[in-house]
Amino acid sequence: MNFVSTRGNVNQIGFIDTVLMGLANDGGLLVPEKIPQIPAEKLEAMSKLSYQELAYEIFSYYVEDEIPANELKELIEKSYSTFRHPEVTPVQKVKENLYVLELFHGPTFAFKDIALQFLGNLYSYVSKKTGETIHILGATSGDTGASAIEGVRGKEGIRICILHPHGKVSKVQELQMTTVDDKSVLNLAIEGTFDDGQSIIKEIFADVDLKNKYHLRAINSINFVRILAQTVYYFYAYFQVKKEKNVESVNFSVPTGNFGDIFAGYLAKKMGLPVGKLIVATNENNILEGFIQDGVYKPGEFQSTYSPSMDIQVASNFERYLYYLVGENPNAVSELMENFKTEGKIVVNEELLHQVKEDFAAHGVEGQECLDTISKYYSETDYLLDPHTACGVAAYERCNEPNEVCVTLSTAHPAKFNESIELCNIEQTYPEEINQLFDKPQHLEVIDANKEDVVRNLVKLFSYTTK
Repeated sequence: MNFVSTRGNVNQIGFIDTVLMGLANDGGLLVPEKIPQIPAEKLEAMSKLSYQELAYEIFSYYVEDEIPANELKELIEKSYSTFRHPEVTPVQKVKENLYVLELFHGPTFAFKDIALQFLGNLYSYVSKKTGETIHILGATSGDTGASAIEGVRGKEGIRICILHPHGKVSKVQELQMTTVDDKSVLNLAIEGTFDDGQSIIKEIFADVDLKNKYHLRAINSINFVRILAQTVYYFYAYFQVKKEKNVESVNFSVPTGNFGDIFAGYLAKKMGLPVGKLIVATNENNILEGFIQDGVYKPGEFQSTYSPSMDIQVASNFERYLYYLVGENPNAVSELMENFKTEGKIVVNEELLHQVKEDFAAHGVEGQECLDTISKYYSETDYLLDPHTACGVAAYERCNEPNEVCVTLSTAHPAKFNESIELCNIEQTYPEEINQLFDKPQHLEVIDANKEDVVRNLVKLFSYTTK
């Protein structure tokens, strides 16, 4: 298995090099040179596997022989041994034809744990093999930061710096990141938005000399391993629903801001999983809904919402989808991304827009609709949705046909967003792991949102690692 850049100037690198490169050195994103195809008879056999066994089968298509089979299995077992549920990502039936895929049973109660527990262990594995200290740099709209820190903290040879938008994440999200007292962990709260942080990250990774000098590695979903790990639970959910409903295909409604989670579903579908509709659920920051409906990808004015992890205007993984939309033509992708840089928007023609509508449906869920959905489902089904999952369920109600079976991805435990739950006049009990965070001191630096301030703080972290 080889990987290439969406912009065409990085070709035929292997899995481990793809993990370490993160953002392609030409500024593009890394994708498999050829997406593996899984035949129907293989899918049937895979449907009988545990989550860990399924992860091994899917990872193996992309890893091939770069990690010995027994070592890959060990990495997977170690990564998912930290989850509170034996199925890792259990499927719950909420009502007829609506299922919720619970992705919040990991250490930080968020779906990011599924990829980042594995990626943290993989980075540790590579560090031990190469003897190289790994410096991880990432930005978060809320959940990635805590999951990334939890995935790598205490692992020899790894240091991590996470940027988050100051005052624009939930209190629990902030505490999960900033109560970690570890000299190998640096939390930077930037005076800006997640998009500002994401832009700084990309700017730093695009500086190849700086990236190589400090052995910088990506933890954000620009790293293909994040996408690969998330692909597994689409297969798992489909198999669980099919056992009960015996349907040919299943729709998925996905709360998304950075287009990573929904792209994982798109990849699963291209691998041969019988996925029907892929429903993109957004909030007021609805650039993705605008593109799917009108073919125009143009950031608007940033808005803070009840679902802060989706408060994103520029979706990092959107470029991966563009690559397949334009027929895997890197020159066309480069032209579109250059237009976005110079004109601030991407516009596709009617033919491509028709394909977009074949690939996705979309609905932007505004604040009151989000809260109403939480209240409605808690009242009618006694199931408590976090505000992001509520956006997914609201999009399901708008885009799903009555006879279609749909799985909504539940991306976080509602305890992480009690600010929104309280607005619905619902009292919830915090899990003890979250409850104890409120008594811990915080460790963070508040800085301006620019590359220079971030790099200056990074150098402090790196100087500690070299002592």
